[in-house]
Formats: sequence, structure tokens, C-alpha cells
Amino acid sequence: MDSATSDARTPLGASADNGLKIVVVGGFGVGKTTLVRSVSEIRPLNTEETMTKAGESVDDISEVRGKSATTVAFDFGRITLDARNVLYLFGAPGQERFWFLWDRLFSGTLGAVVLVDTRRIGDSWYAIDRLEHHGTPFVVACNDFGGPTYAPQQIREALDLDPHVPLLDCDARSRASAKQVLISLVEHVKNSYGTQGPARLQVPVPQQELAL
Repeated sequence: MDSATSDARTPLGASADNGLKIVVVGGFGVGKTTLVRSVSEIRPLNTEETMTKAGESVDDISEVRGKSATTVAFDFGRITLDARNVLYLFGAPGQERFWFLWDRLFSGTLGAVVLVDTRRIGDSWYAIDRLEHHGTPFVVACNDFGGPTYAPQQIREALDLDPHVPLLDCDARSRASAKQVLISLVEHVKNSYGTQGPARLQVPVPQQELAL
């Protein structure tokens, strides 16, 4: 496992006392690890292992032939919003055999990003189902794999999305694109809870605050 951290990592300020937990979920190979890596201000903790021949008989790799490693626990990254507020990012493993970890990862979660590969849209149904079961606000982000382009309404219908759930396009490799997804999520969470939400949601998140 790659659990090393960089010596050049950004230290967490002594005044930071409000940790906001975000999870990134979705199917196998949709770019969850890539998104956490691209947006984290520290070198992420990754629990990746090399994919083996034995795993091919368990996991569907038909659409991810070039993938050589896979997350087996979770990814972890961090973004500082301001002097007192920090986002903690947890990327969940995508294979069905690791889904038992998801409910624990969802505990205490402020909101979630569901990453979608539109070539394999059915792989996202379980993630959406579990988030709806937990009542966790989420946004859906379609990661760009260069496949066919679908109209937003087609994707909404395929995923049976509630009209109030934001649907975005993104490139998980791009820090700016990943940042915009997180901004949209935090804004959606604040709108979902409204003025009755917990005090930790009263955090203004204009774009300049996610200065990466």
C-alpha cells in the first residue's frame, strides 16, 4: 500500500477546528483516486494494490483494460477552506466485493460526489442507492473518458436522478475541474440543509477559498 506522505505537505493550521467529511464514490475505475489526487493539497494516502490475474475472475475489467492497480480500502486527501474549516476527502473502492466498507465511510459524511463513466452508467446505481438510503446530499459528476456524449436529460433518466441533484461534467485529472465539483457539492449541501442546518454548514465557499 502507498501510505507515504510528502515532506513538502502543507501543515494543518493550529486554528483549524472544523473538519468537513466528503466521500467520492462510484463504480470500478471511474476515477475516484485520480480526483482525490488532483485536488488534495497534501500527498494523498492511497490504499492501492496491484491487480492480479486472480482478481480478473472477480472484478469486471472489460472496460478498464489499462488499469493496473485498484483501491482496496479508501483514498484520503485534504483541502483547507479557511483558517478554521477543512475538507477531508475519502475515495471509496468501486468493486462490489468492497461495498461492505461504504456504510462505514458514509458515517459522519457531509456530502458525496458520485463519479460516473457514461460508458458504464449502470455501475453508478448502487452508489446512488446507498446515498439516498443514508439521506446524504450528493452531486453526480460525469468523468470525461472520451466516450459518446449524452444529453443531461438522458443521463438523468438513466440514473433516475431527482431533479434537485446537480449533474456536472468533469475531468478528474484536472485540479480546476475537480475543484469545481467540490464547490458545487458544498453549495448543494448548504441548500439541502437550508437555514436549519448545523452551524458547520454556514461556511462561505466562493471559488477563491479553494485556492489550490
